[in-house]
Amino acid sequence: MALIFSLLALAGSLVQLVCSIMVLIHAFQKSVGTGFMCLCIPCYIIYYMHTEFEHESKSMIIAGFWGGVVVNGLMQGAAFAMGGGGRRF
Repeated sequence: MALIFSLLALAGSLVQLVCSIMVLIHAFQKSVGTGFMCLCIPCYIIYYMHTEFEHESKSMIIAGFWGGVVVNGLMQGAAFAMGGGGRRF
């Protein structure tokens, strides 16, 4: 069961990665400086995503990003609680 939770966490992180890449592409198209700020400063991509990001599917991309964060966190926590994660000494 812990393996299923780990796979769901992986799926959530992949959704978050795809949405982040879409935001990064838009940021680099706007300017190289904005793109590097989104790439190197973790909180700036969140600010950029909510204020300056313009896309026809903006709401779906933001929902995918935050949904991936939530699913990843919950599933990793559940897998760890079931004994499927962490190091064993």
